[in-house]
Amino acid sequence: MVIGNETEHSDWRTYYVSVQAGQILEDRQAAAYELEVRLNGREHTKLRELFDELSSMDEAQTFHFVHTPYGTASDGEMNAGYDGIIQSIYRKLYEHGTDDTKRHIESMGVL
Repeated sequence: MVIGNETEHSDWRTYYVSVQAGQILEDRQAAAYELEVRLNGREHTKLRELFDELSSMDEAQTFHFVHTPYGTASDGEMNAGYDGIIQSIYRKLYEHGTDDTKRHIESMGVL
């Protein structure tokens, strides 16, 4: 069934998310998680892409700091990029989170 631009991606499921591990789990017993959200296929994909960006940024920062031990002017730029991705992840989790998830994110002061 297609409604507007929605397709098979419109069915919503509960996921258990660990930001620290970069995981989006369907089974709450599979691993430790921090937050619970409801996502459809499209939102799941967007969140996965944000975690992939974060992972790529982690790798870039590690490479950068290993090869430039005394730092450069781009250190701040790299940190700002990392912080921006983290904020985007938490914004999406807040948007789709349960009441407990929203309260937890609010208490963190990351948004």
